[in-house]
Amino acid sequence: MSKAQIERIKKMESYLDEVGTAIAELTEALNKYEKIQNKFYKLEDYYGSKKWMDDFEADEAGKLPEDLKRGVLSEDAVYDLITDHRELMAGMQRAVLRCMEENEF
Repeated sequence: MSKAQIERIKKMESYLDEVGTAIAELTEALNKYEKIQNKFYKLEDYYGSKKWMDDFEADEAGKLPEDLKRGVLSEDAVYDLITDHRELMAGMQRAVLRCMEENEF
C-alpha cells in the first residue's frame, strides 16, 4: 500500500464523516421545519393584514400590556424573517438543482 493510497483513504474517510454529519443535521432541521412550516405561513398572512394593523395601532396607542412580548409588531422582525425564508428556500432550490444536474436525476 502506498503513502498516497493511505492519504486518499484518510481523506475520503473524513469526507464520509463530515458529509454524514451534515446530512443528519440537515435531515433533523428539515423535519423540524416541516413541523412548523404552517406557522410560518400563518405569520406571513398575519403580517400586513388588518388584524396586524389593528394590533400595531393598539401598541402604538399604548393599549397593550407593557410586559407583552411584541416583536411580531415590529415592522422589521417579520419582514426580515420572510426575507430569510425566501433566501433559504432559494438556496435549497439551488442545492437540489445542482445535485440533480450532477447526478442526472
